[in-house]
Amino acid sequence: MHMLRRSFFVVAGMVLSLLGGAGLAGSAVAQTVPADGLSIADAGATGDGQTLNTVRIQGAIDQLAGKGGGTLVVPPGVFLTGAIFLKPEVNLYLAEGGVLKGSTNVQDYPQTMTRVEGHFTEWLPALINADRADHLRIYGPGTLDGNGAPFWKKFWVQRKVEPKVTNLEVPRPRLALIQHSKDVQISRVHFKDSSFWNLHLYACQDVVVDKVSFNAPNFQPPNRAPSSDAMDVDSCQRVTVSGCTFSVGDDCVCLKGSKGPFAGQDTNSAPTEHIHVINCTFEKGQGVVTLGSEATVIRDVVVENCRVTGTIPLVRIKIRPDTQQDYEDIHYRNITLAGGGSIMECRPWTQYFDLEGQPAPKSMVKNVTVSDIKGTFGSFGEIDGKPETTISDITLENIDVQLKQPVLKVGTVDHLTYKNVVVNGKPYPGGM
Repeated sequence: MHMLRRSFFVVAGMVLSLLGGAGLAGSAVAQTVPADGLSIADAGATGDGQTLNTVRIQGAIDQLAGKGGGTLVVPPGVFLTGAIFLKPEVNLYLAEGGVLKGSTNVQDYPQTMTRVEGHFTEWLPALINADRADHLRIYGPGTLDGNGAPFWKKFWVQRKVEPKVTNLEVPRPRLALIQHSKDVQISRVHFKDSSFWNLHLYACQDVVVDKVSFNAPNFQPPNRAPSSDAMDVDSCQRVTVSGCTFSVGDDCVCLKGSKGPFAGQDTNSAPTEHIHVINCTFEKGQGVVTLGSEATVIRDVVVENCRVTGTIPLVRIKIRPDTQQDYEDIHYRNITLAGGGSIMECRPWTQYFDLEGQPAPKSMVKNVTVSDIKGTFGSFGEIDGKPETTISDITLENIDVQLKQPVLKVGTVDHLTYKNVVVNGKPYPGGM
């Protein structure tokens, strides 16, 4: 383990300890209305689930910012709103029974230049937006409700007309976008029914997301929430995800960056690194912790002490044909499986790509360990890459699982090591 990684995890553990042993959720500050709080009801917002409160809520934020900061309080009630923009030194507290519910009118999310899917483009802001908001606190136990069903329906209607329609062609707001911010803590909030990504972190450092739940339908269209990633960690460093629960229609924790044949020259996409996912439960989704689909450099990732109960790939590594990707020092350990997904899913991801006339770039996947895994799952999965991909130093260790499909499909891999791997009661490889 690198010294930097060790130092990060020690500091993250100290932060969680100081916040009450179990993180923010256990701290006194997370259980009481803050003394510096301003209730949106006192600012004129109506919690009847029907009145549009965007102007009132934004006015309360601006009022707090004008006084040097404070906490915006969402009291019990359902407060309908369009996009709102937190200011530096303004925190957000959602009381028990307090709901910020997103408008379903796209006009309530005025288009802006925003980061989405690895690039900046004119698109919708999120319901909750924060930029350069160091020391931001968003905490519960209330709810952010994306009210996403009409947006999902519109996407699936478009997909039926044009099977290759992309997300950007059917704009839907994210639930929260936090960018260019340091020392961010999000605790106990319920993210519900986002029409697109739930929590998008871009260019942030030193983030703790503790005991947050993410829920969006993972059924068949049109009742499935398309691209409802729970967390998109985009060009961020030193992020801890602790004690969270995931049940969404796409990836649970997705590590992102840029994409395309010129991604390596993108100065807006720093490496995503020093990521720690611990003590979480994964119920539904398309990847426990996914690398890609747009990403360049991802390194120093630890996923540990987690439980997977759904049909979700554990290790999902997407290799794009049009992007140079370097994935290094990725570790999954002490995982209990009680679902039907695949343990390994490392392979090319070709849903959308464009070489733009350039030669196929080279990529690297190196030093991946999957250790101390037990339980029942669907398949062992696959490890393979595009011809230009170098995959090396993959270690599978201390694994004892029952699998419906017990054979691991392996392409060209340098130094694939099995140590004490038992599948369906027999040593693996051999005896299968």
